Amino acid sequence: MRILLVEDDRLLGDGIRAGLKQAGMAVDWVQDGRAADAALASESYDAVVLDLGLPRLSGMEVLARARATSNAVPVLILTARDTVADRIAGLDAGADDYLLKPFDLGELQARLRALLRRAGNQAEPVLAHGALRLDPAARSITWQEQPVELSAREFALLHALLLNAGRVLSKAQLEEKLYGWGEEIESNAVEVFIHHLRRKLAPELIRTVRGVGYMIAKDAQ
Repeated sequence: MRILLVEDDRLLGDGIRAGLKQAGMAVDWVQDGRAADAALASESYDAVVLDLGLPRLSGMEVLARARATSNAVPVLILTARDTVADRIAGLDAGADDYLLKPFDLGELQARLRALLRRAGNQAEPVLAHGALRLDPAARSITWQEQPVELSAREFALLHALLLNAGRVLSKAQLEEKLYGWGEEIESNAVEVFIHHLRRKLAPELIRTVRGVGYMIAKDAQ
C-alpha cells in the first residue's frame, strides 16, 4: 500500500510517516500543496493523507485539482479544522474520509485500510483465497490454518497481489507498492520476495506471466 502524506508540520509528518511505515505501508511525504499536486500528477497511490492548511497551495485546492483530472485516489483529510461546515466542505469537495487532529495513529491506519477495502470493493476485512487468510489489521497470515511468518515487504507484496487477484501486476507496479521515495531498490528484490512467498506458502499460488509480471488467480483452487 503506497501512501502520499501531505503534511507541513515536520514533527507530526515524521511521526505519521514512521507509524505508517511500521504498519507496512510505503510512504511518500511532501510538505506543501504544489509538491502534492505534482506527486499526484506523476505517481500512482493507493491513498492520500491530506492536511488542509498547506503552504503554496491549500489542501482543498490540491483535492479539487485531483478530482478535476478524474484522479479517483481515496483521500483522507487530516486537519485541525473541526467545524461541521469544514467537514461538509471537505467531503463535498471529493474527500473520502475526514479525521481531526489530535488523532490516534492506530485509528488513522484503520481508516486507511477501510479506504483500501472500499476502493477494491472488498467487504470483509480479512482477505481469503483458498487455504490462505491475510488479516491486514493484525498483520497476520495463515496457510492451511497454520500461522506463517513473513517480512514486512513479503506481507505487503502478498497483500497487493491478493487485492488485485485476477490481474497481472508488473515488477514496476509491485515496486511502487513496496518502496517510497529515496528507498533503495535492489534490481531483483521483487523476484526474491516472490521466491520466498512461494517457498513459505505454495509454489503454485503466485503465477509468473512471462514478460508481463505476477498474479494470483481470482478463483481459489
